Amino acid sequence: MPYTPDLDRLLTSGARFTDQHGAYLIEAHPVGDVVLPTGQVVGCDPLVCPEAEPFTVTVPPGRYAARAWVAVVLREDAEVDRRVAAFQLLVSDEPATRWEPAVAGDQDVATLGADDYFGYGVDAGAGTLADPTALSVLEGWDYDQVEQVFIDRLPSSPVPGLITAVLDEASGANVVTVATGWGDGCYGTWIGRADDGRVTSFVTDFMVVPE
Repeated sequence: MPYTPDLDRLLTSGARFTDQHGAYLIEAHPVGDVVLPTGQVVGCDPLVCPEAEPFTVTVPPGRYAARAWVAVVLREDAEVDRRVAAFQLLVSDEPATRWEPAVAGDQDVATLGADDYFGYGVDAGAGTLADPTALSVLEGWDYDQVEQVFIDRLPSSPVPGLITAVLDEASGANVVTVATGWGDGCYGTWIGRADDGRVTSFVTDFMVVPE
């Protein structure tokens, strides 16, 4: 079986992780809705790779709630930092009873080793789960437009890097970005399924908390 993080624990408000550096307390923060006109989901750094391929698993077109799971970094029980540990697109209120890697294009889970996972590369410290309709608009933007919407107006928020922008007015397709954990890297996304196989959520793990 390929690598899968302990998402059931990570996606628990109040969960506490510790390592030699200190502790990490998990907070859940609703961050608005993501509009999926096509029902396709893309995980990517939208500022660097908006042309990324969508995952092969789709959902009914619609509007879905998003949630940021923030790790409050504690040293001697005092907050010294906060990082987004995971970004979740909620498809159903049902609990996930199993998790599977989200794959895109011709990626094949059978090729993965026990410590391997598929992920998307981050070079601008931003991550999203969005519809290709919104991201295709972003592909056509120049740097000044990207800077004005996603860089110049970083708001004050308990969720690092949180920005929401509607990019396709006709469909309402939008992009919700969060800061990706400790920064640039390669981050995997997993799909939760209920007992009957229906998709419950997509979750990108930004590898903040210790295993």
